[in-house]
Amino acid sequence: MSVLVGRKAPLFTAPAVLDGHRIVSDFNLESLIGTQTIVLYFYPKDFSGICPKELLAFQQQLPEFEKRNCAVLACSTDSDVSHKAWLNTPVSQGGIQGVTYPVISDFTKTITAQYGVLAGEYDYNEAGQLICEGPMMPYRGLFIIDKNGVVQHQVVNFFTLVRSVKDTLRMVDTLHRFQDQGEVCEVEL
Repeated sequence: MSVLVGRKAPLFTAPAVLDGHRIVSDFNLESLIGTQTIVLYFYPKDFSGICPKELLAFQQQLPEFEKRNCAVLACSTDSDVSHKAWLNTPVSQGGIQGVTYPVISDFTKTITAQYGVLAGEYDYNEAGQLICEGPMMPYRGLFIIDKNGVVQHQVVNFFTLVRSVKDTLRMVDTLHRFQDQGEVCEVEL
């Protein structure tokens, strides 16, 4: 895994499900740069036991992110069709119905590899194609990207360790306070 903090975020165009139901083939990260802060997080897989709670927690706090002019994006290596099916499955049945922020499909595993969160052994052949062994799904990576497209925060957890949405909001607030006022938030214990 590489550290991306302080570097330009790897740009991508990929399929995604928007508003919980509409599949687009060309969701573009670059279209958000310059307009808002971005929280891009990776999760292991659709229809898993832990992931729904995390995606739903981000949805529950989406108004707080929006108040901060911050886009929330989720990404896994499952297909856009799988994402849409999961987004249309009721929460009572293990789904994430009601999630409205973009859920990106990295079926080629290129984005996940560029962000350094792809679990498994992989390399590229002479044709530039990814060759791999292992689970080939993302660890729980989270990246906060500023309006200039620079990664300001990065955290990566093992599959079973869920992130704190509250702490993500705190990190966005810390970034904004520093950018706006040159001040760093006090440490919370």
